[in-house]
Amino acid sequence: MNVKVIVFDLDDTLYDEITYVKSGFMAVAHHYMPENPHAMFAKMYEILERDGRGKVFDAALTSFGFTSKKDVKKALSIYRSHMPKICLNDDAEAMLKYYEQQNIPLYIVTDGNKLVQERKIKALGLQNRVKKAFITHRYGTIHAKPSPYCFLKIAQLEGVKNEEIVYIADNVNKDFVGIKKLGFKSVRISQGMFRDAQKPAEFQAHAEIDSLLELQSLLKVSK
Repeated sequence: MNVKVIVFDLDDTLYDEITYVKSGFMAVAHHYMPENPHAMFAKMYEILERDGRGKVFDAALTSFGFTSKKDVKKALSIYRSHMPKICLNDDAEAMLKYYEQQNIPLYIVTDGNKLVQERKIKALGLQNRVKKAFITHRYGTIHAKPSPYCFLKIAQLEGVKNEEIVYIADNVNKDFVGIKKLGFKSVRISQGMFRDAQKPAEFQAHAEIDSLLELQSLLKVSK
């Protein structure tokens, strides 16, 4: 796969998103139960595993006697505004270093709350390791994936053809379907909550890997 520019997704591609969730839960638990945060953290994680994300704070706070809607709003605010304790996966660190040494243009394209994603990027130390991190919601949710908007901006910035850009991401539901038809290359990393997701051919990436270390042999990168 011949490319000139590498674009990474963020969540469940460069780091494990569940570590952000755990970090946010602990921040909320410390606020409401500073004397015993681990008890509330355990309850939140139990609810998450059993019921999914939808009503974690409602159920967990109620079980500890915090029943007002203000408490739930406050918990959500703490979760979104905390500085997360997260770190890059080992394979992500290795590949970033590898391509940095070759002066290959690196970018990030990620969906999600602008401030939340910004804090993740800062916590992971990525702001100085990529040329630009495109948080799609900065441009309006209409330009979130599967929109190719941010990818077209990268092509314009770098002065390269669409087919000279590769996107590495995990979510087969939306990450590749919008950019493949425009010629962008794509690689799916099989990890995170979407690793077992199945979709029709047009949603699939051009290649699939289990570790970012495989990029070294999969991609032929030129300047």
